[in-house]
Amino acid sequence: MLNYFSIMNSISLTARQEKKLFDIAMILGVFTIGYNLAEGIIATWLGYEDETLALFGFGVDSFIEMISGTGIVYMVMRIRQSPLSNRSNFERTALKVTGTSFYILVAGLIISSAVALFSGHKPQTTFWGVVISLISIVVMLVLIYGKIKTGKSLQSDAILADANCTKVCIYMSCVLLASSGIYELTGFPYADALGTLGLAWFSYQEGQECFEKAASNKNCGCDHDH
Repeated sequence: MLNYFSIMNSISLTARQEKKLFDIAMILGVFTIGYNLAEGIIATWLGYEDETLALFGFGVDSFIEMISGTGIVYMVMRIRQSPLSNRSNFERTALKVTGTSFYILVAGLIISSAVALFSGHKPQTTFWGVVISLISIVVMLVLIYGKIKTGKSLQSDAILADANCTKVCIYMSCVLLASSGIYELTGFPYADALGTLGLAWFSYQEGQECFEKAASNKNCGCDHDH
């Protein structure tokens, strides 16, 4: 009888731990959406005010990441109910919308950077690009750590894959940091436009990956794409 109650208590404890971990995964997902919203508003506004294409494009990317974040939150809800279930129609639609948005952003970034290069346009300052990129790198590192820890505890390939894909956000933040920092320190006139092209490259990769995931049940293509 004692062994029976010990076993039942162990199972109950495991269930409570699993619930807590899924709650953490959900909080991380919702926080990501909220952070991208705030980052998008601030970055696009400051990018417009300072006439820096890289910061403005970075802000638009943050808005697109919100759509992706919605699909991630839905994914957490799905695997919480059925860990072995395949990607839902809602998730596939979110991925297609996100992918299309990334491709539109790529076109806009390439065109605007080309115009800036030929016209010799220079931003007023890229100081806020440095600040926002540094904040973004720190926040994304914390999110990756939280997602990896949660994903390993739940033995969830989907959550671990999401953590791996979050690395792309760090790469884009590094591009913004490099271009903004170089311009702010040296005044190199093409730094902002070249940084914008760097963002366009990663945005294209993200858009491509979204359509690949929408067409299959794989979690992330970051390992071979990046």
